[in-house]
Amino acid sequence: QVQLVESGGGLVQAGGSLRLSCAASGGTFSSYAMGWFRQAPGKEREFVSAISATGASKYYADFVKGRFTISRDNAKNTVFLQLNNLKPEDTAVYYCAGRGAYSIATSRYEYDYWGQGTQVTVSS
Repeated sequence: QVQLVESGGGLVQAGGSLRLSCAASGGTFSSYAMGWFRQAPGKEREFVSAISATGASKYYADFVKGRFTISRDNAKNTVFLQLNNLKPEDTAVYYCAGRGAYSIATSRYEYDYWGQGTQVTVSS
C-alpha cells in the first residue's frame, strides 16, 4: 500500500513562494506518475500539475504555467511543487496523488493513491 505525505504548505502574502513536498512510502516510487491537485472551499478538486515516472514529461494546468514547477527525486521517493508568484486565488488544500503507470494523467479518477493534503493560504 502506497502512502503519500505532503508538507510545506502555509500562509504567504501575494507574490510569495512556497515549496510543497510529497514523500512516498510502501511502493516502487520510480514506477508511478505523480500529480498535484488542489481544492478550494466549495469547489471541485482540480488538476494542477503532473510528472511522469521518470520525470521526463511534465504537464501544467493553464492557470499555473510559468508560476509553478513540478519535479521529483526518485532516489528520495519525493515529488515537489514549487509555487512562485502566488495569488489569493491559489488558496486551497493541495493534494499529492500517485498512479500505477508511467505516463501523466490529468483526471483525478486516474490516480490510485492520495495524500491527506496541505493547506496553502495566500493573503492579499
